[in-house]
Amino acid sequence: MAVLDPQAHIAMLERELQWAHLKIQVLEERLRRRRIQVLGPQSETLSDLQLELLAEVEPSATGEEVEAEARRERLPQKPARERRPHPGRRSLPEKLPRIEQVVRGTEPNCGRCGGETSIIGYDESEALDVEPARYFVRVTKREKRACGKCATIGMPELAPRIVEKGLASDAVVIQTVIAKYCDHLPLYRQQAMLEREAGVEISRATLDGWVMRVGELLQPVVAVMRQDLLRASYLQADETTVPVQMHDQRGANHQAYLWQYGKPGGETVFEFQLGRGREGPRKFLGEWEGILQTDGYQAYDDVGGEKLVHVGCWAHARRKFVDAVKVNPKDAEAIKMVARMDALFLVDRHARQQRSSVEERLALRREHANSWATEIHDRKRLRNPS
Repeated sequence: MAVLDPQAHIAMLERELQWAHLKIQVLEERLRRRRIQVLGPQSETLSDLQLELLAEVEPSATGEEVEAEARRERLPQKPARERRPHPGRRSLPEKLPRIEQVVRGTEPNCGRCGGETSIIGYDESEALDVEPARYFVRVTKREKRACGKCATIGMPELAPRIVEKGLASDAVVIQTVIAKYCDHLPLYRQQAMLEREAGVEISRATLDGWVMRVGELLQPVVAVMRQDLLRASYLQADETTVPVQMHDQRGANHQAYLWQYGKPGGETVFEFQLGRGREGPRKFLGEWEGILQTDGYQAYDDVGGEKLVHVGCWAHARRKFVDAVKVNPKDAEAIKMVARMDALFLVDRHARQQRSSVEERLALRREHANSWATEIHDRKRLRNPS
């Protein structure tokens, strides 16, 4: 067995020690980032000691408690400020209809002298009231007319309905969709409410069929909105996860995606896809050629026409450097990069506050933002020449 040279052996051990230190540092940074995500995703001022105390001494602390603790102010050294007087009860909106209820006096004579009393006015008070939903059965009777000469029988056509020959009227179907998507009321709860309030048992599959039917009828509207988007020269795209119950009895929800396509001040179209592949944006965009802004997800590559231009998002890029500052608050380079990007945001914030036109905003960017963007680009090339 060959004997290693002592100097070579020492050099090898030093390299291994250096590698071990780097690995420990990476693991510590991952641990700190994980604690920030679990215990306080927005509490950037928490120290390592605070995080350790919350994670180890109080493992049951919730994210809301951590956030509240981070926002807690120091005890004031000066007397508490004088409380402002309560503005009083707010008046109810004038657009709401008023239904008057007159409370008549029970004694027509004066309780003091016995004389007859007369009405001199009313003391009015208002309270918000509600009439609970009243379910009823609408019976539609069509006249059947017979010809006296040839015995031909005829009757008028029924008005078109969302669900032909369905159990529910259009009003009930529309209310179901509004409750689901505007009020976030799941179908199984609506099923229970219908049974409780109307005494009607309607299966969840039937309610789901109503929702699907409304979606089918809205497809032409979505198609027109898509065509309106594709006529624009600048679009924004993003995707978000949505759990979906599958029929394969796996016991777990499938992670599907809602793809969002929109333009500032214009339409926004959400398209459902079971996966996160590029087939979705490729089909939606077709041969569209313009400026497409995304978060850099690779599925947006190789979509659209040949002249399509991909641009990134400053907010997404900034988030990575903010995460680096959370992990290491003394990371000067990451802090400087966040400050540079904040300077870019301030330029556009000033333009919004001044309600600048497109031309004025462009001039303001060229005057103030160009230098910051160039500095960010130069620092990026310096750190990553490739």
